[in-house]
Amino acid sequence: MVLGLASGYVSLTRAHEAWAAAFVSEEARIAAAIGKHIVAVEHVGSTSVPHVPAKPILDILVGMQDFEEARVCVGAMLTLGYTYRGENGIPRRHYFVHGEPRTHHVHMVEVQSEEWRSTLGFRDLLRTRSELASEYAREKERLAESCSRDRESYQREKGKVVERILFEASAGAA
Repeated sequence: MVLGLASGYVSLTRAHEAWAAAFVSEEARIAAAIGKHIVAVEHVGSTSVPHVPAKPILDILVGMQDFEEARVCVGAMLTLGYTYRGENGIPRRHYFVHGEPRTHHVHMVEVQSEEWRSTLGFRDLLRTRSELASEYAREKERLAESCSRDRESYQREKGKVVERILFEASAGAA
Protein backbone atom coordinates (compact mmCIF):
# COMPACT_ATOMS: atom_id res chain seq x y z
CA MET A 1 0.00 0.00 0.00
CA VAL A 2 1.43 3.38 -1.02
CA LEU A 3 -0.73 5.48 1.33
CA GLY A 4 -2.35 4.83 4.67
CA LEU A 5 -1.51 4.86 8.37
CA ALA A 6 -3.75 3.96 11.30
CA SER A 7 -4.81 6.94 13.38
CA GLY A 8 -2.59 7.59 16.39
CA TYR A 9 0.43 5.63 15.14
CA VAL A 10 3.71 6.77 13.66
CA SER A 11 5.46 4.75 11.01
CA LEU A 12 7.72 6.19 8.35
CA THR A 13 8.05 4.91 4.81
CA ARG A 14 10.86 5.56 2.37
CA ALA A 15 10.07 8.28 -0.14
CA HIS A 16 7.87 6.83 -2.88
CA GLU A 17 7.59 8.11 -6.44
CA ALA A 18 3.85 7.35 -6.45
CA TRP A 19 3.21 10.09 -3.88
CA ALA A 20 3.53 12.84 -6.49
CA ALA A 21 1.03 11.11 -8.78
CA ALA A 22 -1.34 10.53 -5.84
CA PHE A 23 -1.18 14.25 -5.09
CA VAL A 24 -2.01 15.18 -8.69
CA SER A 25 -4.99 12.83 -8.63
CA GLU A 26 -6.32 14.20 -5.33
CA GLU A 27 -5.68 17.78 -6.37
CA ALA A 28 -7.93 17.16 -9.40
CA ARG A 29 -10.71 15.71 -7.20
CA ILE A 30 -10.53 18.68 -4.83
CA ALA A 31 -10.45 21.19 -7.70
CA ALA A 32 -13.50 19.57 -9.28
CA ALA A 33 -15.40 19.87 -6.00
CA ILE A 34 -14.35 23.34 -4.77
CA GLY A 35 -12.22 24.81 -7.57
CA LYS A 36 -14.06 28.10 -7.83
CA HIS A 37 -13.09 28.87 -4.21
CA ILE A 38 -9.42 27.85 -4.48
CA VAL A 39 -6.51 30.21 -5.05
CA ALA A 40 -3.85 27.47 -5.07
CA VAL A 41 -3.25 23.84 -4.09
CA GLU A 42 0.18 22.62 -2.97
CA HIS A 43 1.68 19.24 -2.06
CA VAL A 44 3.40 19.80 1.30
CA GLY A 45 4.77 17.74 4.15
CA SER A 46 7.44 15.09 3.88
CA THR A 47 5.72 13.21 1.05
CA SER A 48 6.48 16.28 -1.10
CA VAL A 49 10.23 16.23 -0.43
CA PRO A 50 12.35 13.72 -2.37
CA HIS A 51 14.48 11.35 -0.27
CA VAL A 52 12.78 12.19 3.06
CA PRO A 53 10.95 9.34 4.77
CA ALA A 54 7.36 10.16 5.65
CA LYS A 55 4.24 8.90 7.28
CA PRO A 56 2.39 7.53 4.23
CA ILE A 57 -0.22 10.31 4.39
CA LEU A 58 -0.42 13.09 1.79
CA ASP A 59 -0.52 16.60 3.19
CA ILE A 60 -2.31 19.00 0.89
CA LEU A 61 -2.31 22.75 1.44
CA VAL A 62 -5.31 24.50 -0.09
CA GLY A 63 -5.04 28.28 -0.35
CA MET A 64 -8.17 30.35 0.06
CA GLN A 65 -8.79 34.11 0.07
CA ASP A 66 -10.82 34.19 3.28
CA PHE A 67 -11.16 31.74 6.16
CA GLU A 68 -14.83 32.52 6.83
CA GLU A 69 -15.83 32.29 3.17
CA ALA A 70 -14.03 28.95 2.89
CA ARG A 71 -16.68 27.38 5.15
CA VAL A 72 -18.78 26.90 2.01
CA CYS A 73 -16.27 24.20 0.98
CA VAL A 74 -16.89 21.95 3.99
CA GLY A 75 -19.93 20.18 2.50
CA ALA A 76 -18.17 19.45 -0.79
CA MET A 77 -15.14 18.07 1.05
CA LEU A 78 -17.44 15.79 3.05
CA THR A 79 -18.87 14.42 -0.22
CA LEU A 80 -15.28 13.55 -1.24
CA GLY A 81 -15.06 11.34 1.84
CA TYR A 82 -13.19 13.74 4.10
CA THR A 83 -13.96 14.25 7.78
CA TYR A 84 -13.93 17.85 8.97
CA ARG A 85 -11.93 18.53 12.16
CA GLY A 86 -12.42 22.30 12.41
CA GLU A 87 -9.29 24.32 13.12
CA ASN A 88 -7.77 21.40 15.07
CA GLY A 89 -5.26 23.49 17.01
CA ILE A 90 -4.21 25.91 14.27
CA PRO A 91 -6.24 29.14 14.20
CA ARG A 92 -7.91 30.02 10.90
CA ARG A 93 -7.28 26.61 9.35
CA HIS A 94 -9.99 24.27 8.09
CA TYR A 95 -8.58 20.77 8.62
CA PHE A 96 -9.80 17.60 6.94
CA VAL A 97 -8.70 13.98 7.19
CA HIS A 98 -9.47 11.18 4.75
CA GLY A 99 -9.61 7.45 5.26
CA GLU A 100 -8.94 4.94 7.98
CA PRO A 101 -6.20 4.16 7.77
CA ARG A 102 -5.46 7.84 7.09
CA THR A 103 -4.41 8.61 3.54
CA HIS A 104 -4.80 12.40 3.19
CA HIS A 105 -4.75 15.52 5.35
CA VAL A 106 -6.04 18.77 3.86
CA HIS A 107 -5.04 22.07 5.44
CA MET A 108 -7.22 24.89 4.08
CA VAL A 109 -5.75 28.30 4.96
CA GLU A 110 -5.67 31.86 3.70
CA VAL A 111 -2.94 32.45 1.12
CA GLN A 112 -1.86 35.63 2.89
CA SER A 113 -1.44 33.81 6.23
CA GLU A 114 1.75 32.96 8.10
CA GLU A 115 0.64 29.30 8.02
CA TRP A 116 0.66 29.37 4.19
CA ARG A 117 4.06 31.11 4.02
CA SER A 118 5.77 28.98 6.66
CA THR A 119 4.46 25.66 5.36
CA LEU A 120 5.60 26.37 1.80
CA GLY A 121 8.83 27.94 3.03
CA PHE A 122 9.82 24.86 5.01
CA ARG A 123 8.95 22.53 2.12
CA ASP A 124 10.97 24.63 -0.31
CA LEU A 125 13.91 24.85 2.11
CA LEU A 126 14.07 21.06 2.35
CA ARG A 127 13.75 20.69 -1.42
CA THR A 128 16.68 23.03 -2.08
CA ARG A 129 19.00 22.28 0.85
CA SER A 130 19.83 18.57 0.83
CA GLU A 131 21.86 18.78 4.03
CA LEU A 132 18.83 20.14 5.91
CA ALA A 133 16.59 17.51 4.33
CA SER A 134 19.03 14.80 5.49
CA GLU A 135 19.12 16.22 9.01
CA TYR A 136 15.33 16.38 9.08
CA ALA A 137 15.09 12.78 7.84
CA ARG A 138 17.44 11.55 10.59
CA GLU A 139 15.50 13.39 13.29
CA LYS A 140 12.17 12.09 12.00
CA GLU A 141 13.44 8.50 12.02
CA ARG A 142 14.71 8.90 15.59
CA LEU A 143 11.39 10.35 16.74
CA ALA A 144 9.33 7.75 14.88
CA GLU A 145 11.21 5.02 16.70
CA SER A 146 10.71 6.56 20.13
CA CYS A 147 7.11 7.73 19.56
CA SER A 148 5.68 4.96 17.34
CA ARG A 149 2.45 4.69 19.35
CA ASP A 150 2.11 8.34 20.31
CA ARG A 151 1.50 10.57 17.31
CA GLU A 152 0.88 13.65 19.49
CA SER A 153 4.34 13.39 21.06
CA TYR A 154 5.86 12.75 17.65
CA GLN A 155 4.17 15.87 16.21
CA ARG A 156 5.18 18.02 19.18
CA GLU A 157 8.83 16.91 19.09
CA LYS A 158 8.98 17.14 15.29
CA GLY A 159 7.71 20.72 15.58
CA LYS A 160 10.74 21.54 17.73
CA VAL A 161 13.03 20.06 15.06
CA VAL A 162 11.32 22.14 12.36
CA GLU A 163 11.77 25.31 14.43
CA ARG A 164 15.45 24.52 15.02
CA ILE A 165 16.10 23.85 11.32
CA LEU A 166 14.33 27.06 10.32
CA PHE A 167 16.33 29.01 12.90
CA GLU A 168 19.64 27.50 11.75
CA ALA A 169 18.77 28.18 8.10
CA SER A 170 17.87 31.80 8.81
CA ALA A 171 20.99 32.30 10.96
CA GLY A 172 23.12 30.89 8.13
CA ALA A 173 21.48 33.19 5.61
CA ALA A 174 22.12 36.31 7.70
